[in-house]
Amino acid sequence: MGTDAPIRVLMITSGGPRPGRPRTTNFVKRQADFLRAAGVDVDVLNFDGRQRLRHYATAWVRAQSRLAPGRYDLVHAQFGQSGLLAFPKRRPLIVTLRGDDLQGIIHDEQGSIRLKGRLLQRLSQWVASRADAVIVVSDHMRALLEPGVPVYTIPSGIDFATFRLIPRAEARRHLGLPLDQRLILFAGRPHEPRKRYSLARRAVELLRETLPAELVVAWGVMYSDMPYYMNACDALVFTSLQEGSPNVVKEALACNLPVVSVPVGDVPLRLGGVAGCELCRDERPEAIAAALERVLRSGQRSNGRDAVRELDEALLTPKVVDVYRSVLTARQGARRG
Repeated sequence: MGTDAPIRVLMITSGGPRPGRPRTTNFVKRQADFLRAAGVDVDVLNFDGRQRLRHYATAWVRAQSRLAPGRYDLVHAQFGQSGLLAFPKRRPLIVTLRGDDLQGIIHDEQGSIRLKGRLLQRLSQWVASRADAVIVVSDHMRALLEPGVPVYTIPSGIDFATFRLIPRAEARRHLGLPLDQRLILFAGRPHEPRKRYSLARRAVELLRETLPAELVVAWGVMYSDMPYYMNACDALVFTSLQEGSPNVVKEALACNLPVVSVPVGDVPLRLGGVAGCELCRDERPEAIAAALERVLRSGQRSNGRDAVRELDEALLTPKVVDVYRSVLTARQGARRG
């Protein structure tokens, strides 16, 4: 690779978004798009693993066929399981770990992790220990990694052009939501145990004993509608048991939507000093309901957009490119040595 030549990257991802289909992994496509805009030559290999060995075997053949000599400078795996496709290593490997892959899959609302979840965790740790660099989306994930591999904390960024400010009435009309009610947003898969929808629902039920409000579930909706939900609602309730750096919280802040959350992932960091948001002291539904009531009675939007400016994808992309360059420089130095 010449000094002026673009870095050529094969990005491997499991379960990436597809055109016209709702998906929560749009952050992978966004990162690839911003990297291309920054001059990186990115090809994306997207596969649907579904925790099935034959799907991984088929995807492994596809990945290995692409890794012909001279075609790419490095591989960037999104999620630990995607990194399996890069072995045996023929190019430097960078892996981004985002949450469940490193922390394990939560089986129920009590936080138990069963065999499949533990296996995913161990595989992700194995991939990370053999990668040339690891990116985690939150500092708390570093404790789950073995020492010895360079680790960088780079959260998923925000596209501020997409998650913009929209007048509330306009957003509600766009979605067909009532104009005269207090609306609380739950933006997650209701049946996913770690999201704890039942906790959010119970908190809103308690809230309604003193203050009328409706819970709006935004799941299975088009990604292009998410900014409208963020601007249409009066608060986001976030009750997850486990997270890395939840994108929905950052996107809500970008739309100045007040956030009421339990302390999870990097949410305490994101809500620190943000007016109009509340980090609950505990996870009891009564505590969440009380926080929601305080936020809704204030009737104010947050100042979250200013608080998360540093998470603009355009500002984070150069940090990813710097990781690419550091890995390639180290590889070239090892060859000379």
